[in-house]
Amino acid sequence: MATPAAAGAPGAPAPPRSRKSVTGTRRTVAALFLLPALVLLGALVVYPIGYSVVRSFYDQSGDGFAGVDNYKALFTDEGIRTALKNNVIWVVFAPTVATALGLIFAVLTERVRWGTAFKLVVFMPMAISMLAAGIIFRLVYDQDPDKGVANAVWVGVHDTFAESSAFPKAHPGRDSPLRPQDGGFITKAPVRTGVPVALPLVGVAPDQMPGSAEKAVQARPEQGEITGTAWQDFTRGKGVGTLGAPDPSELGYAGMKIEAVKEGKVVASTKAADDGTFTLPAKADGAQLRLPASNFKEAYNGLDWLGPSLVTPAIIGSYIWMWAGFAMVLIAAGLAGIPRELLEAARVDGANEWQVFRRVTVPLLAPVLAVVAVTLMINVLKVFDLVFIIAPGSSQDDANVLALELYRKGFSEDQPGIASAIAVFLLLLVIPVMWFNVRRLRREVRR
Repeated sequence: MATPAAAGAPGAPAPPRSRKSVTGTRRTVAALFLLPALVLLGALVVYPIGYSVVRSFYDQSGDGFAGVDNYKALFTDEGIRTALKNNVIWVVFAPTVATALGLIFAVLTERVRWGTAFKLVVFMPMAISMLAAGIIFRLVYDQDPDKGVANAVWVGVHDTFAESSAFPKAHPGRDSPLRPQDGGFITKAPVRTGVPVALPLVGVAPDQMPGSAEKAVQARPEQGEITGTAWQDFTRGKGVGTLGAPDPSELGYAGMKIEAVKEGKVVASTKAADDGTFTLPAKADGAQLRLPASNFKEAYNGLDWLGPSLVTPAIIGSYIWMWAGFAMVLIAAGLAGIPRELLEAARVDGANEWQVFRRVTVPLLAPVLAVVAVTLMINVLKVFDLVFIIAPGSSQDDANVLALELYRKGFSEDQPGIASAIAVFLLLLVIPVMWFNVRRLRREVRR
């Protein structure tokens, strides 16, 4: 009978190893449990990527080999080049601004009593889908100030500092003593003291007349002065009223600016009273009366937010509105993990709050800021919904991005080969960012 020592002798066979994973589970069993996930991964990720790579080398029909022609189109097609340029703008500005705002919100609300409520409000847009956010901001950026919030605010601020005209549609009627000049109107003949001047105009809707306007009054002659009336020479009803003379229902052009011009120089000026009457001094005798263009300029209608020049910044603004809350929540979590002793030690050493923020808080938050920025970079490379919904058809080409161009080439223009090339190109753009993120996470695990 063999002794224990004999069993461990050099010549004795080693006992068979149990093939188990690090968790103690047999590898075969572990592989069986992983198999459904691997099948789904292959069907939903690996196969589409492989098929897109292969399809990108074929022509529109899919039967002829096109080589790298589809990839050449990425840098020669005008639409794709615009999309690529806009993607660069998105990657540079959207993650940077969203991360910066998230950092500011997280730091400023850290000590206030209502900080949690504020964070909830800022984070709330994350609960809204891209589709809903696109519809919201399509209305926000509407050109009409009565509909679009952005232009309502912009026009309100503009009109606070720049007076708008009350008579943008006013113009002389038939047999008028006025003729056009430099965007305004001027009398055909010089005026004389003691002879009232009639300046009839039409074209202003009754509801657009100044609120202070009163019934027009025929000016009385005054010795040594030029007097006259500027009014809306229109009365509702066929054959009602007298042209060239104020009628009882007609209103004066309250605030209308009138200038007396001699040899191209303004010698006197005034504004019409609420009833349209005005008076000029004797030095205006022999001058022509001019209604300057400032009386008739179109009302300021705000900015064309969705026009070719502003559409991309406008859409980026809507993206930041949605994702600044996401950045704020992650940064606030990182901020809560910073040892308070370090911040207090910096203050004891004489650092002010700005120095503490710049020299202590931001360096300690650097890993979190990197996570947020990289996540948003990957996200903006795939942005599609906001651009597709917010940008109108007239400026969608100017707001184009690669994901939208992929959709347009693949479905609207029936060019699946170029669409597949764009998809592969997007994957190549995302891979370095993902690799950086994975590498950073592994460094964090080693620490």
